Parts: sequence; C-alpha cells; structure tokens
Amino acid sequence: MAADKMCFLDKNRHILIAVDESENAKRALLYVAEFLGGVPGFCVSILSVILEPPVDYFKTDEERTEWINRKKTEAAVMLDNYRRILVQSGFGENNIEPLVEVISCPSIADCILNKRQRLNCDTLVIGRRGISKKEEFLFGSTSSKIVHSARNCAVWVIE
Repeated sequence: MAADKMCFLDKNRHILIAVDESENAKRALLYVAEFLGGVPGFCVSILSVILEPPVDYFKTDEERTEWINRKKTEAAVMLDNYRRILVQSGFGENNIEPLVEVISCPSIADCILNKRQRLNCDTLVIGRRGISKKEEFLFGSTSSKIVHSARNCAVWVIE
C-alpha cells in the first residue's frame, strides 16, 4: 500500500525524511528514530532523490541506464538500512515506506517539496549539509530553500 494511503487510512501523522548518503542525513533519521520510535500514530516515508542526468551526459543510452540502475540499487540498500533502524527503534514495519525517486527537477529541494506535497506529509525532516556560507551563496542550500519554501507542514532541520 502506498505511504500516503497507509497514513490516511490509519489516521497516522505522516513524516517524510529526505536522505542521502551523508552523515547529516543519517543523523536526521536517527533523530526521528530516537524522538518518535515506539510512539504510536506515526508513519514515515524515507525519500532518496536521484537527479536524472541529462540525456547527453553519457555517450550511450545504455551507459545512462546502467548509471541510473546502479544509483537506484545503492539508494535501495541505504533505505533498507535506514528502515531497519526505524523498526529497531519501535516503528512498525507497515508504517515505513522507502522511496527512491529518479526525477528531473530544478533542485533537490524542489523535488523534496513536491514529493512532500504529493504525499501530504505533516512533517518534513532533513539533515543540514554543513556547507560554508561561500558555498551556500554560490550553490544554494537545500535545507535553507526548504525552510523558506515549505508550506502547510512542519520542517525539522537536524544538524
């Protein structure tokens, strides 16, 4: 059953945790596990976003497909490990939905915000990447953009 229907039918509060392979993302997931593990009434979607590479980024379609499949496999392994952490902390297995999105978006923040809206999540949890002010100025900050753009939900930024 899809995470949004599962949470709606059970009247649970729906949390979206956006993760990647960084330690900050893992800390965000661990925070939710420690803070809400074992508390009834919550379900969690764990989201890993893979930005779809441009068609001309690879020499052949086969190389592109192989790269995407490799990234999806890596993300699935990571999400399975994160799912186990949540189960061990007291979340029910049926209340956790790992999601891998291969999508083209202007930014990771936009992808995360769009997914949160489609799933109608009450809370969005992200790790702070810890980039310098100079890097944030040049490239932007995912967490900053989410904090400033999110509507109709709580946003937890975990450092």
